[in-house]
Amino acid sequence: MKQTLKLFFGILLLWVVLYQIWVLAHILWWVDHNPESTAFMEARLEAMQEAKPEARLQQKWVPYARMSSHLKRAVIAAEDSKFIEHQGFDWNGIETAFEKNLKKGRIVAGGSTISQQLAKNLFLSGHRTPWRKVQEAIITFMLENLMSKRRILEIYLNVIEWGDGVFGAEAAAKHYFHSNAKALGPSEAARLAAMIPNPRFYDNHRSTRFLNRHAATIQARMRLVKVP
Repeated sequence: MKQTLKLFFGILLLWVVLYQIWVLAHILWWVDHNPESTAFMEARLEAMQEAKPEARLQQKWVPYARMSSHLKRAVIAAEDSKFIEHQGFDWNGIETAFEKNLKKGRIVAGGSTISQQLAKNLFLSGHRTPWRKVQEAIITFMLENLMSKRRILEIYLNVIEWGDGVFGAEAAAKHYFHSNAKALGPSEAARLAAMIPNPRFYDNHRSTRFLNRHAATIQARMRLVKVP
């Protein structure tokens, strides 16, 4: 029995180590090469094609320099105001989110930084498990130590979901404003940033009172934000 347990844990440990090496190799490649897809994009496409086999994602990569500075400021203001300062984890934000969730008795606030969100989108499933949170932290540590803040934000803005099958800043600008990522103005950028927490809902409800207020708040904060 002991030998069987040793063998089991030995195989499990080997699998964990090999997975970390696989993740590390991908991150090192993405330092200079753009991801063609992400785990989350693949999961969404699979779900869409179950209902509509011919479904396709809308996504087109654009370099950092061809993205509106307003969008960069808006997303940081909305999602991670300490993005430039932290090393991947905003401990004050995590504590605040925990207190809000405890008070409400359910999950009403996150605390994830842009780096953590990118780690999850690139590699992980949407299921919340203790293992996934641990792995998310490991991947976040790798991203922060191997990539610049500019590169992290560039990839993030190109792969996050912005609607039903809509991924990345270029596709979002075209989908909502018939424009491109470079041409987005302050109000348009703030509205896109406000949609990030629930993009598929806001794709179908584009002018709710909460969305309008949230976008206005983000736009007011944008001038205070530093971008990489």
